[in-house]
This record gives sequence, C-alpha cells and structure tokens, in this order.
Amino acid sequence: MSTFAVEMQGVVKKFPNPGGGEISAVDHVTLQIEHGEFFSLLGPSGCGKTTSLRLTAGFEWPSEGEIFIQGQAMGRTPPYLRPVNTVFQSYALFQHMTVAQNVAFGLEMEHLAKPEIKRRVDEALEMVQLPGMAGRKPKQLSGGQQQRVALARALVKRPAVLLLDEPLGALDLKLRKEMQLELKALQMQVGITFIYVTHDQEEALTMSDRIALMNFGKVLQIGTPVEIYERPTSRFAADFIGETNFLPGSVVELNKEMATIQLKQSEGCATGLQQGNLVAGQPAVLSIRPEKIRLSDERVLNHNCFLARVVSTTYIGSDTRVVVDLGQGNHLTVWEQNKISILDKSVFYTPGQEVWVTLFPENALVLADA
Repeated sequence: MSTFAVEMQGVVKKFPNPGGGEISAVDHVTLQIEHGEFFSLLGPSGCGKTTSLRLTAGFEWPSEGEIFIQGQAMGRTPPYLRPVNTVFQSYALFQHMTVAQNVAFGLEMEHLAKPEIKRRVDEALEMVQLPGMAGRKPKQLSGGQQQRVALARALVKRPAVLLLDEPLGALDLKLRKEMQLELKALQMQVGITFIYVTHDQEEALTMSDRIALMNFGKVLQIGTPVEIYERPTSRFAADFIGETNFLPGSVVELNKEMATIQLKQSEGCATGLQQGNLVAGQPAVLSIRPEKIRLSDERVLNHNCFLARVVSTTYIGSDTRVVVDLGQGNHLTVWEQNKISILDKSVFYTPGQEVWVTLFPENALVLADA
C-alpha cells in the first residue's frame, strides 16, 4: 500500500481574471492525507477548497505541481480513470430513474453482470439505511434521503477516495446535524478515505480526523479538531474557528512558551501561550475563547485579572452571554454556563455591575497581529 491516500505537492491552479492577468485559486499547496482518514478542507468562500477537490477529482488540472492518489501521479488522468468518486451538494440524481437505477448506473457503465450489480446496489442501500427505497423515484424522497442515494451511488463503485463537496449544504439545520454524525459513522464503517469540503466550522470539527484551514488559496494550518480550535497558529485561524476575543497590544516579554503583551490603550499587561515566532516590540493580540474566561466578585490572580464593568447580559438557555468593558474600548464576551436550574434573577450579572475578569494564561494565546 502506498504511503498516502492522497498527496498534493506544490500544487498551483491559476485562472484568468477579467483584467487579463491570472489569479491563483490554489497557491502552492502541499499536504498528505492518510488512508482511511476523514480529512476536511475548511475555509471561507473563494479560499481554494473546492478547486483543490476538483483538482483531486480530475475535473481541473494543476498549473504547477502534482497530485498523487495511492502513490500514483495523476498528471492529466481524466476523472473516470481515477480511483475516486464525488458527491455534490446538488445530489445530481437522475429524476426519471428509480433509486436502485441511480445507484446501479456507474456499475452498468462498467458492464458488470446483473447479479453482481444487484448485490452491490442492495449492499450500498443497506449501508446508507435505505433498504426499502429501491423502487422509488428521487422526487418521492426527502432531501436527506436523496443525499443518502447520492452517497450510495458514489460508494457502490468502491472508490479508494470519496470526495464530498459541501454535500449537506442544502439540508435544514437539524437534518444537517443528524447527517454529520451518520456520515462520520459511515466513513468509519466502510474505511474509505473521505475528503470533505465545507465552510462550516462546527461541521468540520464534528466529523474530521484532521482539518486543513485554507484562505486565499493557501493552507494556513493542518491539525486535528482539538489542535485547530485550542491552538490556532494565526489571528485568522483563531477568528474563523469558533468565537474568540482579541485584546490588541505589543509584545513586551517572551519567556519560553509564554508571551506577555502591553495592552493597547491600557496600563495593564496580559500573558498567554506564545503562538509562532514572536519578537519583543511587535504588534500582537491576546486571543481567548468566551467560555474560558472567569467572572468573579473578587480578584482571583495577581496577573491577568482585571476589574471590569458589565455592559450587557443575554440568557440563551445553555449559557448566559456577558459583555464586559475593561476600559478604553476593550470589550470581552464571556460565556457563563448555566449549571444550575434557578429563576432567581439576582444570581445573574446585571449591566453596570463591577466584576473581576480572569484570563488564565494557559487558556490564552498570544498571536501576531496580522
């Protein structure tokens, strides 16, 4: 078996732009995807994730660099000769065919024997939990069921790699969350490498073994969901994945893995884990997630503890969102989990109330302000 299921080496894809020049939709991307891995390409619209998927599928060819699938250089190999299959957001089902005919279509193109086709179609429909739907037409199915048919049609050909281009984007929120868990369970069941394109951070965190975060055609960071969320390596990554607070300042001290910044428009300093190669004097931000901040009536630490005033509170059920003002325009959003069931309004913070805000250094990151 080859070392990687998919490998991209220095891949560039350029497209002409209206001004007569060229734009790099994918800009020198190098990454390796393991066999049997659920790997997500995550980023905002126009970041290059779908183009990267199309390059892997063979719908586009690289301007530079090379893509390897199971150790074989793809060059300009057409899609139908690559050991991959693609599931699209639009389903792309044949409306005049039954579910079974849709799933069987690719196998019939390969001229397999009818008993073998039926066996594999039945197996694929069982896999996606649609065993009794073989005779129905796509229009008789819900959106989630149609997406399962598209998955069965892709899996029935037993590709080495399954490519999924925002396949849950057309589903409502509740169904999308259900399908996320189903997709992950299905991937673990079949053991096929999944490469999944999404702009939904929660979706990527829920399903992926690893995530490649992209922006402007470049891969900014690759890691597990925990690594991407807890240790973003750039301000963009911290801001794009989940929600976070930023306190701007400049680096005044570096001590092993920790960094201290002088907060902008404030006499205070704050310390956090150093991310990247920082140098004294450079602009930086302290990044801390809302759920990792502690509010209290008394001072907790000598350092990273600030007296603040509550600006607003919003009760949303699972937690209460509290906005506090540290002074000089430095606002923080804090998520306080509602761990007890109580109706007494006096237990909640109120606008104008003074509180101590603690930013535990091990929960804060100091990132270059760029």
